Amino acid sequence: MSFAAFHASIVSPDLIQVAAHWDAARDGRAMPAWKDIRPAAIARQLPIVWSYCYDAATGDFTGRLAGDVINQIFGRNLKGARLPDLGSSIDADHLLARFRKVVAERALYRSTGTVFHQAERHGYGERIIMPLSDDGVTIDGIFGATQYQTAFRAAAPALTECEAWFPLA
Repeated sequence: MSFAAFHASIVSPDLIQVAAHWDAARDGRAMPAWKDIRPAAIARQLPIVWSYCYDAATGDFTGRLAGDVINQIFGRNLKGARLPDLGSSIDADHLLARFRKVVAERALYRSTGTVFHQAERHGYGERIIMPLSDDGVTIDGIFGATQYQTAFRAAAPALTECEAWFPLA
């Protein structure tokens, strides 16, 4: 599969823009570096954008950036926070598994469905995750965006996401 198939699978116009920017930023390489991402190019989408640094030695993901809409899910700013430390506000194990698969399989990720769930609310929408690499080869971060609508319930539904994986060529 290719970036074209990944891009064509995305429904949200805002996520389409974020993915297109990632593609343009890589400039012929397999992946762009964090420094290649230009916030001005996706200014309208910044509230739903997020990024994590990846430490291959420890397997940890540490928050690099999160827009206001994303920080609302967690109830705090993600910058500098390790993903496992956010476990009480989201299903960190679920996210960690996806983040690790993006890294291990050098893949692009898209999902629809319940993108987060908490005790009395959940978010239904679409999520994309794309790898980052300072040298164009070794993944050292991930870049993504999540668009969702919040729903409130007495009990959160089971986490259900329809996932699609797109290996980088």
